Amino acid sequence: MVKLLYKPFSLLFGVLGGVAAGAVFKQVWKLVAGEDDAPDATDEDRRWREVLAAAALQGAIFAAVKAAVGRGGAVGVRRVTGTWPG
Repeated sequence: MVKLLYKPFSLLFGVLGGVAAGAVFKQVWKLVAGEDDAPDATDEDRRWREVLAAAALQGAIFAAVKAAVGRGGAVGVRRVTGTWPG
């Protein structure tokens, strides 16, 4: 029953985590590259190294934030219900 009730919260946590990860990546990219915008794969004037480095950093940040938000949500559910949602 807890799994079923947890699902909508899990989706909400995922959306909020994605928004947070995007904001964190933007700030980290500013610090690392000194630029406001990270390169896209189709930016003709960017080098392969820049595009791949930005993608790898973005992926690592998104994965870490997703894991932290998901784990935090599960811990919160356990505190409230006494049952682990997974």
